[in-house]
Amino acid sequence: MTRSIIDIDIPSLTGKTAVVTGGSDGIGLRIATRLAQAGAEIVLPVRNAQKGAAAAAGIREAVPHARVRTAPLDLSSLESIAAFGETMNADAQPVHLLINNAGVMTPPSRQTTTDGFELQFGTNHLGHVALVAHLLPVLRAGRARVTSQVSVAASSGRINWSDLQWERSYDGMRAYRQSKIAFGLFGLELDRQSEVHGWGITSNLSHPGVAPTSLLAARPELGRATDTLEVRVIRWASARGLIVGTPESAALPALMSATAPESRGGRLYGPRGAGHVGGAPAEQRLYAPLTNGEDASRIWQISEELVGVTFPR
Repeated sequence: MTRSIIDIDIPSLTGKTAVVTGGSDGIGLRIATRLAQAGAEIVLPVRNAQKGAAAAAGIREAVPHARVRTAPLDLSSLESIAAFGETMNADAQPVHLLINNAGVMTPPSRQTTTDGFELQFGTNHLGHVALVAHLLPVLRAGRARVTSQVSVAASSGRINWSDLQWERSYDGMRAYRQSKIAFGLFGLELDRQSEVHGWGITSNLSHPGVAPTSLLAARPELGRATDTLEVRVIRWASARGLIVGTPESAALPALMSATAPESRGGRLYGPRGAGHVGGAPAEQRLYAPLTNGEDASRIWQISEELVGVTFPR
């Protein structure tokens, strides 16, 4: 079955700098490549230097004369995040787009970050909170648009306020949902805080729908030796044009959120097909778990305390 091509127009980004986390493969690599095609200078913060170099080479091959560079960053380490922020601030190059795309999903057993946080909460949410805080000077200088990638998983579930680190019990999917709900609430609160304090930053959310990516593939470092049944089914359906998206179409909501003139802060963008798991990107109603302003303020404060950062008031 031939799938119809789904795409969007991206305005010229010549003279802009874009930082894309999780840009060394999958959806993130496609996002970074499209931004480079539009003329942006790309910064790929990567944990694996060899993988990052291969991704940068792939972008240059796809986009002759692309400006792309890598930098070391491990979102599961607050020390690494602070070092990356220090480097970016020392360069004093304004950042115009930040796409918080990196993430991990459902390790079979509970794992922790370098700093002792549950791995999904610590990487998907807290790592990006720390990243935004450390990059704030260059984000403000670029009057940046910050797009944070959540997930259809954030449409249900809740934050486990009494056990944020899942130390008393661990359920991989519930912990993943929590990480994406917390991250979504942070992204929305970032837009509100920027407006109140005049930071000049616009923050919104995107989600890729469902597409074959590495999130559910074999990840020995997470204790997953083989591909999950879910990712095998998703690959089969994606290849046949059945409901779910492709890696290319799954990149479009974040690209729309980050670059479209009509996209706005405090909004959510995702696929508009059946079940919002595939199709062309569009603005969507916020998921119910993301609509509680008190929860957003609470997770903002807790996150500041956990990662040891304070946003300017």
